[in-house]
Amino acid sequence: MNDIGRFTLEHTDGSARSGILNTRHGPVKTPAFMPVGTQGSVKSLCPVDLQNIGAGIILGNTYHLYLRPGDELLAEVGGLHRFMNWHRPILTDSGGFQVFSLAGLRKITPEGVEFKSHLDGSKHFFTPEKVIRIQQNIGSDIMMVLDECVPYGADLEYTRNSMYRTTMWAERSRAYYPMATGSQIMFGIVQGGFFRELRRESAARLTEIPMDGFALGGLSVGETKKEMLETVYFAAPLLPKDKPRYLMGVGTPLDILEGINAGIDMFDCVLPTRNARNGTLFASMGKINIKQAGYIRDESSLDPECDCYACKNFSRAYLRHLYMAREILAYRLNTIHNLRFFIRLMQQARSAIHKNNFAGLLKKIRDVYQVE
Repeated sequence: MNDIGRFTLEHTDGSARSGILNTRHGPVKTPAFMPVGTQGSVKSLCPVDLQNIGAGIILGNTYHLYLRPGDELLAEVGGLHRFMNWHRPILTDSGGFQVFSLAGLRKITPEGVEFKSHLDGSKHFFTPEKVIRIQQNIGSDIMMVLDECVPYGADLEYTRNSMYRTTMWAERSRAYYPMATGSQIMFGIVQGGFFRELRRESAARLTEIPMDGFALGGLSVGETKKEMLETVYFAAPLLPKDKPRYLMGVGTPLDILEGINAGIDMFDCVLPTRNARNGTLFASMGKINIKQAGYIRDESSLDPECDCYACKNFSRAYLRHLYMAREILAYRLNTIHNLRFFIRLMQQARSAIHKNNFAGLLKKIRDVYQVE
């Protein structure tokens, strides 16, 4: 029996959930944080680093991989897993966010979206079907449908029309790649901006389409933290209980735990890797700016509760020295630590859910990271 795409809900604690999603390249334990490997690489890390920190799944970007090295080349060499020597699951986003962030370089039609490459200005056209075909060539385990990410502040009429278009594109994507015809999983994306009635309608329409999972999109696009969390807490329960729920592009440690508390299972964000390269590190006692002069002679470990390679082997003073000297090793060690922090947080959340003590973990992180 083919169980690819099967999601098993193991335990709940309030709305917080733990589960297992089966994919072609192995199971994904949820809650799960996916390190972002936009161009087939999580910046500064090797696949072995990702394995060592416990990453169970990573994310690749359809838009960037389509432009470079090209999805047809990836198909020729056996797919992205083989190309980058990563043999655990991969989710690819649709590229919609990147295309729609091009603003003046793109044109939206009911058929799809025309855009100019940010690399050389060449013209391209994404349809829902083409985006799925690109992801088939990439060979990802989870494919996201093409959607329109509505800019923050868009009015009701624009957001409604966009939501209808996103739903139509999801229907076309599913028709192009019917359920149970292959080894790739497909997720639909709920849109609707910050209008509750549109989020409700989007979820109702989208969940009529036989998808393997569902995502909340169009968040962390400039809104206040309060607006984002209110939308997540409102929209998450609208999604099926027996399918994985994915909150796209969010966020801080507290954002993620709030998402779990609302019933979300999967997360991705560039925050831990980007902040690592900027010298901002996440720790059990809060954020640490490793650039600060106070760490010049600090021989203590970065985070005594962390088991990552950086924390077990180097001092804050050495990490500060590497960063101030602009040594490449600084980016690698900082990224190892930040991603390990996020992955450990998911492991702690999963354990807390199974012990019916998720509220305790949420309070602890709220106490430390509420100032975010």
